[in-house]
Amino acid sequence: MALTFYKYQGTGNDFVMVDNRKHTFPVADEAFVKHLCDRRRGIGADGLILLQDHPDYDFEMVYYNADGRLGSMCGNGARCTVRFARHIGVIEDVACFLAADGEHQASVERELIQLKMNDVHGVERIGDDYFLNTGSPHYVRFVDDVEALDVVKEGRAIRYNNRFREAGTNVNFVQRLSADEIFVRTYERGVEDETLSCGTGVTACALVAGLVGMQSPVKVKTLGGELEVAFRRDNDVFKYIYLIGPAKQVYTGVLPLDAVSINQKA
Repeated sequence: MALTFYKYQGTGNDFVMVDNRKHTFPVADEAFVKHLCDRRRGIGADGLILLQDHPDYDFEMVYYNADGRLGSMCGNGARCTVRFARHIGVIEDVACFLAADGEHQASVERELIQLKMNDVHGVERIGDDYFLNTGSPHYVRFVDDVEALDVVKEGRAIRYNNRFREAGTNVNFVQRLSADEIFVRTYERGVEDETLSCGTGVTACALVAGLVGMQSPVKVKTLGGELEVAFRRDNDVFKYIYLIGPAKQVYTGVLPLDAVSINQKA
């Protein structure tokens, strides 16, 4: 047997994509998923995504972290899944699909995917920092020079502190570049490292920027490229949130499953 897979990336956040409409993928095998995401022994990715049929939606997106565990909402991954769904003929230019945090709508506009995120109710203040959930939990800290920061060291210290150690959180460091642009770097749980971009993290940072006075839309620079987040604020509730950015197919491949078992034993 062999696994046909596709590699996608959205601003450098990369994913192994699998068409699982026939439900042939071994979803219960965490070690298998972890192996596929391994950059030295597997395909290599920040996560793995299954596109599956759903009776009430165009498709269902099931996301796994690089550690093999079932993940929460992934914004960059969702944009990539929409692009993939169009590639295999599941949708044309618009989509209504199910993800870990519920229903999402999206549209394909040439190189960009416009993804509607769920409303965000309330932002917690933790000292000078912020905590909120944009489909995944995010800790947000403003810094003066994000490029000089040791993101892995600083992010890991917050992710594994007493409050977040058990459930985990993503940790974002933000620098304000101008009146309408921020620079974001993110330490991701599940990957347990910095990624080039994090869609739900970028969204969280843009909303916090809006909370402290920045107007929508907010331009966001990441190590992997540029995104944009639009939103409407109603007191402590953020609505009509859109994450806008590219999503591209990198390559497709076929992996013999016996080769995977051999590598896992090595």
